[in-house]
Amino acid sequence: MKLGNKHVVLVLAAVALLPGTGTAFAQQSEWRPFVSVTGAYEGNGDLDGGGHFSVWNAFLRAGATRDLGGGNGVGVTFNYDYNDYSFSNPVAFGGVAPWNIVQRYGVAVPLTFGLSDGWSIGFVPSVDWFRENGAKSGDSLVWGGVVSGTKRFADGNRIGFGVGVYDRIEKTQALPFLLVDWRFSDRWRLVNPLAAGPTGPAGLELDYTLGSGWDLGVGVAYRSTRFRLSETGPVPNGVGVQNGVPLFLRATYAVRDQMTLHFFAGVVTAGELRVADSNGNWLRKVDYDPAPFVGVNLTARF
Repeated sequence: MKLGNKHVVLVLAAVALLPGTGTAFAQQSEWRPFVSVTGAYEGNGDLDGGGHFSVWNAFLRAGATRDLGGGNGVGVTFNYDYNDYSFSNPVAFGGVAPWNIVQRYGVAVPLTFGLSDGWSIGFVPSVDWFRENGAKSGDSLVWGGVVSGTKRFADGNRIGFGVGVYDRIEKTQALPFLLVDWRFSDRWRLVNPLAAGPTGPAGLELDYTLGSGWDLGVGVAYRSTRFRLSETGPVPNGVGVQNGVPLFLRATYAVRDQMTLHFFAGVVTAGELRVADSNGNWLRKVDYDPAPFVGVNLTARF
């Protein structure tokens, strides 16, 4: 499913690596590599005015983290997204697909600094290129950073708040978000959704541990993807945007220690597609009906 904003903050996947935000650094002073691969499909979304679209997605995250002791840590995350859109008679866009294949590639460097009384500060600078095939890389740069503060309590529960500030292709945005990892009992837990999954991490998910390696979740998220359009497309060097609110179910199976399979199914609500000119001035905004999506993610740490 392609919604991106990450798709609210493009680099929130890297935030999930920070201590106090859900997944802690290894408790040892060595680099620990990880890899996460996601495949997803968003089914036909009926466009206002006529026509529909769908999209196949593949997301790859890879990198390493290192615990520096004293609540301090460092990491690096490499990101790659491939999004293959298919439009059928999009009347509001003049019957022509506004974009086709969109790719993202970039890197983030999550840093964390331990303070007293369970507090930690996180900083995640990042740079990405987000563009349709045929767009200039130099015009497709997305850069900025996330700053967060997280409190860890004696029972292991964590809660925090952060803000991401980004230059997102003809637009600068400040995007606040909540970080939570809170256990109500041995089985119930409130967390942010899987950062590398098809929903993105900007939301909340209620999890239930079944046992025997299985765990279930239900949640809501928000995603927004913004990218540079091709120089030879209907809006040369313009800007494309997809926004939506995924409602989803997740089932996770622990294949073995440090390796998990996540299965997703849900529906994208409040969906919209936008096209702007090369200066970021809006030309078209088209809503689409709720669209189903499915996805699978494999995450492994070594």
